[in-house]
Amino acid sequence: MTKEAEYTHGHHESVLRSHSWRTAKNSAAYLLPYLKPNMTLLDIGCGPGTITTDFATILSEGHVTGLEVPNSDILDKARAYAAGRGVTNITFVAGDALALPFPDASFDVVHAHQVLQHVGDPVQMLKEMRRVTKPGGIVAAREADMGGLVWYPEIEGMKEWQQGYIQVARANGGEPEAGRRLHVWAQAAGFPKENLTLSVGPWCYYTPEERAWWSGLWADRTVSSNFATSAIKHGIYTQERLERDAATWRKWGAEEDGWFTLLNGEMIARV
Repeated sequence: MTKEAEYTHGHHESVLRSHSWRTAKNSAAYLLPYLKPNMTLLDIGCGPGTITTDFATILSEGHVTGLEVPNSDILDKARAYAAGRGVTNITFVAGDALALPFPDASFDVVHAHQVLQHVGDPVQMLKEMRRVTKPGGIVAAREADMGGLVWYPEIEGMKEWQQGYIQVARANGGEPEAGRRLHVWAQAAGFPKENLTLSVGPWCYYTPEERAWWSGLWADRTVSSNFATSAIKHGIYTQERLERDAATWRKWGAEEDGWFTLLNGEMIARV
């Protein structure tokens, strides 16, 4: 039986500001060498469709399917984004990542970016990803590890924010240190250890523009996204602490020598 989980971020504008920045190049570079133009690919948790649409341009003779949770207007945004880029070999559908609405062996590649950390049963999701992948195909996953954040300088309150975020994500049924667990989950889902290729892909923010963007979206997420609602609901945060953590983010963003790195665990799993 799978655990119910609540998506910690939701689809507030501050979240989409981050998700819309993501491209195949900056968020799925580890997968690109494996792709061939005639492949079919499923992108689970496609969000606003930026990575998904990039995949479709690379798989120019194939087809890409993006999947998001039901009852989400984010799919309309994804369709509009793909149409705006003139990409037609792409379909967006609603569905459950723990019970994918596709027959066995439907795709050459099944990809998920920052999704396994938010589901109640990541092993079940990987089993489903494996099920709908053709023999000889690839399951690819990339997940942040929120316990592996590194920043400079040591602004008072940043460590408390990190610990608070991890608490809230776990209270919502997810695993925010997913990056370091991908290979363990994959083996539990039936992938032999020798079929796994692991890597790490960092995101790094240090220019004035990057600092302003990164600190601003996290400050806004802290007080305005689903994170704030669930943090208070679980009794982990007060409104005062949310506002204090948002101010901490803005203080870090104003530091001329500010530097922030987030590590992402990456996995190629052969079926």
